Amino acid sequence: SSAASDVYKRQVSTQSTWGIHQMEKKTSHSKEYIRGFATKALHEGVDVDESTGAIVPPIHVSSTYEVPLEGPTKYVYGRLDNPTRAAFERTLAALEKGKYCIATSSGMAAFSLIFHLLKPGDHIIANEEVYGGTTNYLLDMAKEQCVLADMLDLRDLKVLEKNIKSNTKMVMIESPSNPSLRVLDIQAIADICKDKGITFVVDNTFMSPYNQNPLMLGANIVMHSCTKSIGGHSDLIMGAIITSDEELFKKMKKNSILLGCCPGPNDCFLASRGLKTLKLRVECAQTNAMKLAELLEKHPKISEIIYPGLPTHPGHDLLKKQSKGFGSMITIKLKDGDKAGNFYNALSLFGHAVSLGGVESLVSLPTKVTHRSLPEQLKARLGITDSVVRLSIGCEEFEDLRDDLLHALEIAQAKISYLFLNRYSLFWYQLPVSYTHL
Repeated sequence: SSAASDVYKRQVSTQSTWGIHQMEKKTSHSKEYIRGFATKALHEGVDVDESTGAIVPPIHVSSTYEVPLEGPTKYVYGRLDNPTRAAFERTLAALEKGKYCIATSSGMAAFSLIFHLLKPGDHIIANEEVYGGTTNYLLDMAKEQCVLADMLDLRDLKVLEKNIKSNTKMVMIESPSNPSLRVLDIQAIADICKDKGITFVVDNTFMSPYNQNPLMLGANIVMHSCTKSIGGHSDLIMGAIITSDEELFKKMKKNSILLGCCPGPNDCFLASRGLKTLKLRVECAQTNAMKLAELLEKHPKISEIIYPGLPTHPGHDLLKKQSKGFGSMITIKLKDGDKAGNFYNALSLFGHAVSLGGVESLVSLPTKVTHRSLPEQLKARLGITDSVVRLSIGCEEFEDLRDDLLHALEIAQAKISYLFLNRYSLFWYQLPVSYTHL
């Protein structure tokens, strides 16, 4: 039993060492020869299959691998590493300009691995508006793990500095935030964290590695829900963590193996394929988003439109400084909040669903689903009311999306509320709290 345990540890150690060596080798190569984002997305981490000459790497579904009694081996067991997963990790690491990447079974699995860097008694600070699942984790599970958590408005750097304690070990933000699209100063927060020796984490899901690279702004860890823009087609559940800190990588890689957070090879293949078209999709979607935001900004039935690409957005200049683009998320507030359900149901091209970043446009009502279980006081402070509608803009023709939105705005004002109570609205209103972490 003891001997078997020693063999297992040696194999895991060999596997991790090989993975680090290969990642550093590929990253070094990419910096020297491959410079453009699209070129990296197509070629970084992609090797011609030696056995067949196939230019598209095969999907490796094997759960176990030949292990020689002597010498190193690349792969041992699918939970530890997988060739299809490793190819995706090399590509994403290069795109985020980091050294190491760990693919996970979901975005929440990625956050869980990051959270496991903390010990009982440690303190974490997060901006008060992050992904709904992250919020619920911090409000509920952090207590169970004896980790202290504060959720604050970190747009004010003085608030951050004032609330840092001797046991503060991590600061975690999402910028722009969900769903109010607040923009935080990543580099300024990174400077504060570096000065205090605090690990700084950025959820970069909304912006994608094409638009924003937080590691280049001083973050220690970047995480993604690859389900969103990276996958891009609403057909996988997956997450990822990227860092250039070898010590942090080793800790999270170990936890990934022990907790079994690994994704399957088929999802890794789909995510790799998504990276190849990420630039094209993001550019198309955010071009549509900008045009729609400009169109709707002065619409008489909308009280406020929130899109960082508009010069009127308070975070416009900051996001322009730290990001290549403004993203494809738009949040609107209707003047008559009671009509939000009508507007939601009247949209025909927009999928009535949670999630974001896919090629198809989606619409959701945060108070009914994604942020439903948040404390009422927090929702009020964040301005998440029944009048708020979140739009994820896709790659349809702009004219078709424009017509659909304008038509829905007209119908929403008609006094026929119950006419549009179809299966979607009934579903949202009856959705159990346990399903509001989507």
